[in-house]
Amino acid sequence: MIHIKFDRNKDGTIHMFTMSGHADAGPHGQDLVCAGASAVSFGTVNAIAAICNTELDVELLDDGGFLRCRVPEKLDDETYNNVQLLLEGMLVSMQTMEEQYRQFIHIESKL
Repeated sequence: MIHIKFDRNKDGTIHMFTMSGHADAGPHGQDLVCAGASAVSFGTVNAIAAICNTELDVELLDDGGFLRCRVPEKLDDETYNNVQLLLEGMLVSMQTMEEQYRQFIHIESKL
């Protein structure tokens, strides 16, 4: 199962997300849940880099199955708000997948 955790600051903004595990919803290379979660997460990281000119602090295991991204500190307000908008969009996309594939993906979002 893929576990995704969004860690929030006291003001509700996202400061980090972690994805771990494997969906095992299909054979390796044909797992649509894994492919979808990977596409959404890496697409968000790449969008933040391209649109916000901001690199997240990324930890990634070579064999897959683990991704942790932290929002850098001391961003200007406009950049920070744009990063937050993209991360909230990622959360909504992941929640949509979770609704359909609850047995393969679990999301936690808390302060």
